[in-house]
Amino acid sequence: MKQVQLSCSLLLLMFVTFYSCTNSATAPSPKASSPTSSKPLVPALPDSPDSSDSAPDDIGRILKKAKTFRVLTRLLKSTEIMSNINSQLMTAKSGGLTIFAPDDNAFAQLKAGFLNSLNQGQKIELLQFHILPQYVSSSNFDSLSNPVQTVAGEDPTKLPLNVMAYGNSVNISTGVVNATIDGLVYSDTNLAIYRVNKVLLPLDFFVKSKAPAPAPVEAESPIADKKSSAEDQENQDKSAALSLLSIQGTALMSIAVGFVVVAMI
Repeated sequence: MKQVQLSCSLLLLMFVTFYSCTNSATAPSPKASSPTSSKPLVPALPDSPDSSDSAPDDIGRILKKAKTFRVLTRLLKSTEIMSNINSQLMTAKSGGLTIFAPDDNAFAQLKAGFLNSLNQGQKIELLQFHILPQYVSSSNFDSLSNPVQTVAGEDPTKLPLNVMAYGNSVNISTGVVNATIDGLVYSDTNLAIYRVNKVLLPLDFFVKSKAPAPAPVEAESPIADKKSSAEDQENQDKSAALSLLSIQGTALMSIAVGFVVVAMI
């Protein structure tokens, strides 16, 4: 009887051991938690060129592959800003650039003849107003401090540019227009190009400079007026006296001539 109990105990122990080994071998190992990455605020456009097949130092090639930036490309070439950007990207070691690129539809919304009314300097300022002298990734717009400095300058009264991130949208205000960033055109470690739905018009174009105020006319003092009046009266008295002497001299001369004529007779 004892042998039977011992055999049962051994069998039970073997079964428990086997079951424990089987569970430990088949149980799934816990997955390592992956670090959470910040979600991009601006989605990539479906027709945006890939950074692997576009030269980061050739803005023209990038915009050409994106297909909808013909007007912007023409302006960048005619003002030579495109070559300046390409040169900067080739030589810059850090910092980078961010470009807000209005597409052809955005330029079509401008008033007819607006671009032709701008001189070369204004066209350069308009394009520089669309460029930030820093690289901003699609998930870092909410970290910018307003007003944001552009290549056009940092005067907040003439060139204000405010970037506001709300949820999954990024809006830009210039004091003249309110635009929205609706897609990422291109991005690498040194350059980011974003499509905007409106041309960013600087406030400087629409604020007329105030004409300088005329210099105040100095009022003459009463003493000076009295002195001037006295001098004028004195001059008039002298003129009257001279006239009287002239008349008297003429009369005496006439009388003397009369006496001479009588004496001769």
